[in-house]
Parts: sequence; C-alpha cells; structure tokens
Amino acid sequence: MKRGILNKFVNSTPDTSSDIDIRSPYAQNGTVIVFFDGACNLCNRAVQWLLEHDKQQTLVFAPLQGTTFSSLVAQHPSTLHDMLCTIVLYAEGHCYIHSTAVLKIGEYLGGVWKALSTIGRTVPRPIRDGLYTIVSRYRYRWFGKYDSCRVPTLETAARFLP
Repeated sequence: MKRGILNKFVNSTPDTSSDIDIRSPYAQNGTVIVFFDGACNLCNRAVQWLLEHDKQQTLVFAPLQGTTFSSLVAQHPSTLHDMLCTIVLYAEGHCYIHSTAVLKIGEYLGGVWKALSTIGRTVPRPIRDGLYTIVSRYRYRWFGKYDSCRVPTLETAARFLP
C-alpha cells in the first residue's frame, strides 16, 4: 500500500526537461550560460569548481546581477524577475532553475558527473527543490557574502559574460 502511494507521488511530479522556455540571441550560437549570484561565496566557489571540472569548456558564466541576465529578464519579466535567489542555467533556448539546473550542469560536465545527475533525477523534484531552497535561503549565513561581484582572473575572463 505505501509503495503505491510513493509511486503515485513520484509519477505525479514529473521532472520536465526545462523550467522556462525562452528565446534569446544566445540560442543561435549554442552558448550554455550558468547564471550565479555574484555576491554569494558558495556560488563563487561553485563557479571556481566548475571552471576546474569543465574540461570541454562548454560552460560560460554570468552573474545574476549583470547585464546579460538583465537582458533576459527584460525579454521575459514575468518568468525571470524573481530568479536572483537561484542558479539559472541557460541552454538550448531554455532556462533551468533550482535543482534541475544543478543536475543539468552535471550532464554538461560529462563522465561521473553525468551519471550522478542521472541518479539525482530519480529523486522527486519537490524533494530536490526543497533541499535546494533550504541551502539557497541560508547560503549567506552559512558561507558568507561579498559586497560586490568578484572579478574573474585573466585566465578565466574569456568564460565570463557581463
């Protein structure tokens, strides 16, 4: 009996491939952009980790506080206006948010990260997003905050958008 209830719960919350379908100038050139909170220590450490592990250099990065994200918000204000509290992955003309963005980034990294992302998708989305929301809510308290966005190094500057 309990197994049936769990299966009903899992099947009632499908994990769609994208959260927000948008079109922008970035869609034409296949750019994969990771939008992150430029003032968040956790987010900045995650970006540094991604720079080291993205061997194919597929990902480019832009702060949520920057002009690149602002241009997307201007095009789609009703869907993107409250995204400053999350990571946003822009890929293939879609924006992925919350835990789905993190799992999709793992797919782009390939290898073991792609396998872990596949396993992560088996966790129901409400549970994944609930955990993501907790970390997002307390990230400044737990990891600290910068007064402004950090400037990328000369070696990594080409992988950052304004």
